[in-house]
Amino acid sequence: MNEQKKTAQRAVGQDFVRGVIAEMRRVTWPTREEWMSATILTIFLVVGVGLFTFVLDQLFGWLFNLIHPVTG
Repeated sequence: MNEQKKTAQRAVGQDFVRGVIAEMRRVTWPTREEWMSATILTIFLVVGVGLFTFVLDQLFGWLFNLIHPVTG
């Protein structure tokens, strides 16, 4: 029984690997130009969102200090 279970598990694993390989062959991989433009766009978007968040944080900090100044 134990040997049959191992054989069945091995067959399932082999089917999975074959399926993965078949799907990888069907994938349309991006060209170098597409990959580079997507990477550059991602970097600019991350930097832009970071700067936007920083500016809003500074603005809200300034407004909060106007409303509720820290005394010390």
